[in-house]
Amino acid sequence: MGGWSVFVSCCVWAILLLALFGDSLASAPEFDPYNVLGVTRHASQAEIKKVYKSLAREWHPDKNKSPGAEDMFIKITKSYEILSNEERRANYDQFGQMDENQNFAQAQQGFRHYHDSFYFDESFFHFPRTSRDFTDSKHLFHYSQYISEVLPDSFKRPYLIKITSEWCFTCIHIEPVWKDTVQELEPLGVGIGVVDIGYERQLANHLGAHRTPSILGLINGKVTFFHYAVVREHLRQFVESLLPQKLVEKVTDNSYLEFLNSWHEENKPRVLMFDVASNIPLLYKLTAFAYKDYVRFGYVDMGLTETSKVVQRFNINTYAPTMLLFKENTDKPADVIQARGMKKQIIDEFVSNNRFLLVPRLVNQKLFDELCPVKQIHRRRKFCVLLVTGEGEQFVSVNEAFFDFASSNTKEVLRFAYVYQRQQQPLCDTLLKKEDTTPPQVILLERRNATGRVFYRTVTGGWNGSDDDKHRLLEQLELLQRDSSYLTHDAMLPELNNEFASMFLIQWINTAYDYLAQFYFDLLYSNWREMMPVLSLIFSALFILFGTVIIQAFSDAGEDKPAKQKPTQSPKTAESSPGQESTSSRPPKKSFVEVTELTDITYMSNLVRLKPGHINVVLILTDASKQVLLRKFAKEVFSFSGSQTLHYSFLNVDKHSQWMDSLMESAPDARPSDCLDKEEEEEDSTSNKSDYTGHVLALNGHKKYFCLFRPVFTGEEAECSRWSDEDASKASRSRSSSRQKATTLEIHHKLDRLGLWMERLMEGTLPRHYVPAWPGLDTITPQK
Repeated sequence: MGGWSVFVSCCVWAILLLALFGDSLASAPEFDPYNVLGVTRHASQAEIKKVYKSLAREWHPDKNKSPGAEDMFIKITKSYEILSNEERRANYDQFGQMDENQNFAQAQQGFRHYHDSFYFDESFFHFPRTSRDFTDSKHLFHYSQYISEVLPDSFKRPYLIKITSEWCFTCIHIEPVWKDTVQELEPLGVGIGVVDIGYERQLANHLGAHRTPSILGLINGKVTFFHYAVVREHLRQFVESLLPQKLVEKVTDNSYLEFLNSWHEENKPRVLMFDVASNIPLLYKLTAFAYKDYVRFGYVDMGLTETSKVVQRFNINTYAPTMLLFKENTDKPADVIQARGMKKQIIDEFVSNNRFLLVPRLVNQKLFDELCPVKQIHRRRKFCVLLVTGEGEQFVSVNEAFFDFASSNTKEVLRFAYVYQRQQQPLCDTLLKKEDTTPPQVILLERRNATGRVFYRTVTGGWNGSDDDKHRLLEQLELLQRDSSYLTHDAMLPELNNEFASMFLIQWINTAYDYLAQFYFDLLYSNWREMMPVLSLIFSALFILFGTVIIQAFSDAGEDKPAKQKPTQSPKTAESSPGQESTSSRPPKKSFVEVTELTDITYMSNLVRLKPGHINVVLILTDASKQVLLRKFAKEVFSFSGSQTLHYSFLNVDKHSQWMDSLMESAPDARPSDCLDKEEEEEDSTSNKSDYTGHVLALNGHKKYFCLFRPVFTGEEAECSRWSDEDASKASRSRSSSRQKATTLEIHHKLDRLGLWMERLMEGTLPRHYVPAWPGLDTITPQK
């Protein structure tokens, strides 16, 4: 009995398995995209595309109400996705049925061996299917379609886009919310899109989407990611936040007249929307965004006491939403609609048919193209009646008479408009130059091509707004409608000036604010992968900025303090021999020292325009001491001639006697104060000439300062060393002693201590005397 029970159990299991999987194993037809589309395996892309469009129209569920239409449409769409992509088509031709196609097969294999594991049919375990439903299929975006259609359309309506993939099991959880949101927002005018990141990797990268599921918004060509919990209300608020602020102005009893009367400044009709809601409905905001270039929208909340007057003024029924459209006449609406269930199609038709004023002003080329379209072969002619006028008070009555004449026009072939001559000077000059007339003038014209060619004729007699002028214009319009050859002149019109171009700066500021706000918003969330390019750009800019600052700081330091030359021997003293003095610093690059004379020719280049960080060491001499001092000077500075920032010159005070006096007057702190007593100051006051022979100046032309070396007296160096500014305060001589020592002065030894002074110059420890400007060689007063 035990063996029999085992046998019966095996039979029962076999029957169950055959019942479950027998059909699948016996007849599991594979999904063949070629058979679905009815094309051969050698069909071209053009043939596939043509067949797909035909079948899609035939099996679209909105047109085909048969029970299997939706499934067939999904198969057709899936087949086209495979065959329209060369890579996927090649994979299918090589490997046959792919995993991504199995969802569309009518039956699948029960289980099979795959990478040493079992693959089970998901229907057996009741797994949710990840294949796209019909809602996603009809909203699929391709890269070329996105660039050519969706991106330009985002300037008229916002888009809500979902990023998904075939094997995104997480996407299953948001599908019910997504479906409900699409059903709510799409009828209002929100664009819906789905991007399969597996098939459209290029589009996903373009959008900056790198994970699934993701939801993003697109408006005015800018992408914004959704970061909140996927809830229907959150998605609705997200779409509403994408729209620009102040699209719809809230109007009350105190502001409705100002709102209606501002049509002239903006050159747009006004729409007042009446409804009982504290918040402006999303449908109104989307309509205002779609027609923002044509119409200005206002909203009146009929539930407020502050709006009772305007509701009574226009006799509004408070039980149904109402829309009033005003043009030039602000006392009476040009058109009205009222309906309990206000639909998008009704509002679009209402606004589109009234998007222009009765007599709009031509303010840009776009408006001119729409009001006066180019003549086309298979369409009825459109003639433009254009008034060329001015903005002054003398033109008010003339313009109003033209508006009254245009308001009585009922013929669609005639379009009335006007221009201000001052605002559109090139256009008016072209139209008026042949007959040499002045505004106001009425011109009849017809555009022949998009490049600007027109046929036109000026109405005879001009335009003053009288009854005779109106009668004459009416007769000529009738002649024009009977025979278009009535337009006798032709011309090439220039492109119209954009009269609202001055608002570009405000638009740029608003755009910059939007981008900064978006950057701050993204920074609050963990969307780092999308933020990495922006962060990289910011840190690169900061690195370059700080690097420039650091380099400049080192450059200034090198300018203020030249690099110290390391001596090869100990510093020389006053008693050291001349042979020892020349070896106190590093070996020079040259075997001689270049010393140039400061003249009126070399003065600017060698001092005033000296490079930053460079110093010119100038020796002061006379004709008599020139040869002796130059030899001594070259010997003392020879060891420093290897520095690239030091230059050497000499100034002959016999030629430019007043230059040193001017320099010392500009820097009073450079004058010695303790080496002369009171009697010597009184004696010197009688003489205007000072002896500067043997003085050496280190001039920094860029920063306008100098360091001063004063010559020494032979035999008395220890008692009154006058070789530098700071040592001058230590020396104090009586008048008789100074006069006696002056007779023993030897010119050759004036520069004995110049080597030590040069060492301190290289160290940057010498006092600096700043001047407001360098004096000229030929004048005493410093030149600014």
